[in-house]
Amino acid sequence: MSLSSWFSGFKKEKIKLEDNKYGEVEITFRHGGKGEPLLLLHGNPMSHVTWHKIVDELKNQFYIVASDLRGYGESVGPEDEGSNHINYSFRAMADDQIRLMAKLGFQEFKVIGHNRGARTAHRMCLDFPTRIKKVAIFDIMPNRHIWTVQKKNWAMSKWHWLLMMQPYDLPEKLLSSVPAKYYIEKKLSKRGASLDFCKETFDEYVKCFNYKTIRASCEDYRASPSCDLDLDNKDFEKNNKIQCPALILWGNKSDTGKVWGDVLNVWQQYCETKVTGKGIDCGHYLQEEEPENVLNSLKSFL
Repeated sequence: MSLSSWFSGFKKEKIKLEDNKYGEVEITFRHGGKGEPLLLLHGNPMSHVTWHKIVDELKNQFYIVASDLRGYGESVGPEDEGSNHINYSFRAMADDQIRLMAKLGFQEFKVIGHNRGARTAHRMCLDFPTRIKKVAIFDIMPNRHIWTVQKKNWAMSKWHWLLMMQPYDLPEKLLSSVPAKYYIEKKLSKRGASLDFCKETFDEYVKCFNYKTIRASCEDYRASPSCDLDLDNKDFEKNNKIQCPALILWGNKSDTGKVWGDVLNVWQQYCETKVTGKGIDCGHYLQEEEPENVLNSLKSFL
């Protein structure tokens, strides 16, 4: 099955966003459907194609924009990492997507994010509260919570966080020294997960895992405990929280479900309105592992 058949009726485009504070980028995205705008943001080491199992249902009610984050998939980010890695922070990624949606004519919209895309969506809610009408966050704990409440089991499982945050260019050289197929297999099958969920998208993830993506994703993971954490701490101290309705979904077999626990109560500390959500009987990749279950939750929430 081809990408075009997955995203039937969607148009694929690339758009350059001029250099403002976070470097010039070129964002690749697909868009189509009818109704109010809905932005979909993927995680690492994936791309916007991770949404292919749910877009057909959603496009009948929403105008879908499925976007690659800067440096990921086919999007291209700046070579300069910026001060304290700010050019690959969730603030920079959030700014990209706000500007992309504005160029498409959408000043307000709903957003769904998974993994790094969920962290970008969280930052969008804090930096652009009047733009985001509803947010769905898939299988993460808040960035600040992770770095202030350490867990041994989390560190053992999230080896890629601790590797990729190391100074340039150690992780870049290590990740580039093995075949992309080998790394993607190891990354997506952590904690014994089967790769059946991504048998259609696996080759696309391998294709996109080139040096451009490796460099950008390492900068993303360096930003997380540095400038991202600084920004998160400031917002927490100022009581700046997510203002819009928030849906939190996670996999009961993922680290979010198995290591952290108490997911909704933690997220409630970061949200102004009452959060809703649940654990799903799957691992980390909800939208590809349990698309029907995810769609049921999204339909009632959105």
